[in-house]
Amino acid sequence: MEQKTARLTLLIDPNKKAAFERLCAQQDLTASQVIRRLIRDYLAQHGVQYVPSGVGTDKAEAKGKERPPVGASSRRDAAPPAKRRTTRRGA
Repeated sequence: MEQKTARLTLLIDPNKKAAFERLCAQQDLTASQVIRRLIRDYLAQHGVQYVPSGVGTDKAEAKGKERPPVGASSRRDAAPPAKRRTTRRGA
């Protein structure tokens, strides 16, 4: 399982944050789940591969099988894909 030990801090408009948290709650998701999925999708969209932390504790690894880097086909949070909407910067 992927370790979640790094923190990402960002500043956001309070009203936008409240609207985001309401939408997440309506979809029975946490804000963190949605943001992690957005980051994974963004990395995949740009062809960036990585090996998730904590892979050494995986049962498959214990048997000598290596896990491939996470790519575009990886979906770790069980949630439907977010609807994409293009906006202008600052929206």
